[in-house]
Amino acid sequence: MIAISKDTYPWLKNYPEGIPYEINPDAYGSLLEMMEISFRENADKPAYTNMDKQLTFGQVDELSRNFAAYLQGLGLVQGDRIAIQMPNLLQYPVVMMGALRAGLVIVNTNPLYTPREMQHQFKDSGAKAVVILANFAVNLEKIVANTNIQHIIITEIGDLLGFPKKQIVNAVVKYVKKMVPKYNVPEAVSLSKALSIGASREYKRPVISGIDIAFIQYTGGTTGVSKGAMLTHRNLIANVEGINEWLMSKMRRSPATGQLTIVGALPLYHVFALTINGLCGIKWGALNILITNPKDIPAFVKELKKFSFHIFPGLNTLFNGLLNNPDFASVDFSELKITIAGGMALQKVVAERWEKVTGCPLVEGYGLSETSPVLSVNPLDDHHKSGTIGLPFPSTEMRILKDDESWAALGERGEICAKGPQIMLGYYNRPDETVKVIFEDESGRWFKTGDIGYEDEDGFFKIVDRKKDMILVSGFNVYPNEIEEVVSQCPGVLEVACVGVPDEKSGELVKIFIVKKDPALTEEKVKAFCKENLTGYKIPRRIEFRSELPKTNVGKILRRALREEEMA
Repeated sequence: MIAISKDTYPWLKNYPEGIPYEINPDAYGSLLEMMEISFRENADKPAYTNMDKQLTFGQVDELSRNFAAYLQGLGLVQGDRIAIQMPNLLQYPVVMMGALRAGLVIVNTNPLYTPREMQHQFKDSGAKAVVILANFAVNLEKIVANTNIQHIIITEIGDLLGFPKKQIVNAVVKYVKKMVPKYNVPEAVSLSKALSIGASREYKRPVISGIDIAFIQYTGGTTGVSKGAMLTHRNLIANVEGINEWLMSKMRRSPATGQLTIVGALPLYHVFALTINGLCGIKWGALNILITNPKDIPAFVKELKKFSFHIFPGLNTLFNGLLNNPDFASVDFSELKITIAGGMALQKVVAERWEKVTGCPLVEGYGLSETSPVLSVNPLDDHHKSGTIGLPFPSTEMRILKDDESWAALGERGEICAKGPQIMLGYYNRPDETVKVIFEDESGRWFKTGDIGYEDEDGFFKIVDRKKDMILVSGFNVYPNEIEEVVSQCPGVLEVACVGVPDEKSGELVKIFIVKKDPALTEEKVKAFCKENLTGYKIPRRIEFRSELPKTNVGKILRRALREEEMA
């Protein structure tokens, strides 16, 4: 816990009313205890809905208990790792909670990983079991012999939709849409069979403490080799408690009508959705609308029209895509109280359009896999600052570290560092990488985020960019976020990414990649707009129009991929 002083920490002066300066990271002994309380209190409430099928908290309790018993029956013991590789389906929370209830450590895996990426993550984590969607089993077949995986459980999209929808959906996916490439994994067991076997077995609740690891959450890999952040039960409880205080203070001022409902468009294997949708949803007894394929914007909008929803987490590209769908404005936003963007920089033009269309402010938060994930968020009242990542969370301290390893004054730029109960233990089996980002001083244990930013006089933090993304033009620092923010406001621009490319004269020059919203947009128009809004050395010297930009499955634009193309 940090020592509380408004004089020492300017951000506390701007804390919204009703939010405590500190939270209790030991509010629950473990995530198991939090789940068990919610199961008892919310048994009859719907917990998840997907493809017009709902599961109640009571049903999730029973199914996850059965899966936990099955895993224990395989001989898996507390601390063993299990990988989960699937999109947002009803199966995900059942498998996640079952694995936690068995005392296992979860390794969330992007379903769209290539076999090479899967092999790295499975080998690095030492996973002994995997639950994978059949659509991706062909990739597992190629690499499983090179891993420690001993138990394979395969699920199909419709497995928890009930008879006869399960059979219809699975048949359509496999034989009509041909979305399941042929695979040969003879040792695999179906999830349906695993649940059936587990139902007849005894479940033994493990003794879990807050310092036990719950997840090995791999970093996105956009800045190098993907590393596994070890997140404890206490780390995640701390973040759940912080999110709860921040968001529920808003909900108390503007209560929801009916059961609290959250849009689950971000994939649950991503740490942002894992925490706010997966874990906070359990604490709140909330209904999660699970969106399996958020890239299908028309189908996504159609699904949103079926519900009144109150909380909508997402990221800039997702919100931008929705806003550019002509049918989106006809969704009922009357109950929408909170919209939070994370994962990448929120562009001002997107935030302004979102509020105009929905009537709900779109505020930005900030966090990383290594911080469980949230470190800061903007106030949800009228005091948020557009373009900033907001104020540090309760029990969280953030400071700016200069290149000379001294702490910066207000307004000075440097690397954002954070201290709090949500900071990871370290990178799994990578002490060499851990020491690069974790350091201690007389005040405690700090994490270096790798993001460059500053703190203003009101305690709001602003990111100017990642260390590796900074462009050096004739000795001047150029930050891609700033360029993208400006270009995104140019009429006719849908999406933009900025990178530095080598140049004989200036060392580097600025290049932008644009996806057009208006086919009539020209390079000349973009340059004229930039000339009006950017100083000379920041103006892009090269502009390339594309039909799409490379992105992660979460929708984050991959500058690294663009830089690598340029270098090649």
